[in-house]
Amino acid sequence: MVFSSITFIYFFFPLALILYFIVPSRLKNYILLFLSLLFFAWGAPRFLFVLVGSCLLDFFVSQKLPPEVLSEKKRKLLLFIIISINLGLLGFFKYANFAVNQIFRIYDLFNLPHFEWKNVILPIGISFFTFQKISYLVDVYRGNVKPSRSLIEYLLYISLFPQLIAGPIVRYHDVAEQIHKRKTDTYLFLDGLWRFSLGLLKKVVVANSFARVADSFFDASYELTCLEAWVGALAYTFQLYFDFSGYSDMAIGIGRIFGFRFLENFRFPYISRSITEFWRRWHISLGRF
Repeated sequence: MVFSSITFIYFFFPLALILYFIVPSRLKNYILLFLSLLFFAWGAPRFLFVLVGSCLLDFFVSQKLPPEVLSEKKRKLLLFIIISINLGLLGFFKYANFAVNQIFRIYDLFNLPHFEWKNVILPIGISFFTFQKISYLVDVYRGNVKPSRSLIEYLLYISLFPQLIAGPIVRYHDVAEQIHKRKTDTYLFLDGLWRFSLGLLKKVVVANSFARVADSFFDASYELTCLEAWVGALAYTFQLYFDFSGYSDMAIGIGRIFGFRFLENFRFPYISRSITEFWRRWHISLGRF
């Protein structure tokens, strides 16, 4: 499910707003967690076990990571093990198919039979929620933040659906207080709705229009002229720009509607004077990570 889909706009999002704003304050985190897990599980519910299972492991290990709990040696070993597990899961889902394809190529060189293999499907947002989990574990290890005492709040921090698919990568100390206690007023709600609408416009109208132009040249069955190649390349460039800019606006806007103030994740990257500055402006939270 993506923010610009019919399912999200006409079904999931209205349902989320109704459920969230009719329940008492003490139940809002439970409703938001339920909605976030539903959002993640949409289309591939089996991956919910990957997200929740790894979060459970992170949560209980993080209780042993503060400097005052264990010796430095044990804490460092625990941090190494838990980060290795998270990166191992990420590496398996992202690169298992590639690795097996390379093995099959080697088998072909020696005329060896292929073993049975089913392609691994990539869970949505696994890169970003893995980075977010690692940032939390490292911050707890360094003593920058206290480990979360509530499993529900930690699960919500990781799985919160506005930032689940492609960020922003939210640091725990930036939202810990907001998860525990937040308030949505009319101004914040309307500001979030405006930001979401602006992002939706960028994605559906602008980015998708550039995508059709780019696809018409990239899929052409004839040799492109120099002008056509440049038009296709520029259209693709602006498609990517407005696609991610629109997504960032929608993510931040939805967060504000529910009372969260996420940091900016996209700030005019095309005015950058260097590749380094471009990287930091394009995906600000990833650069900070």
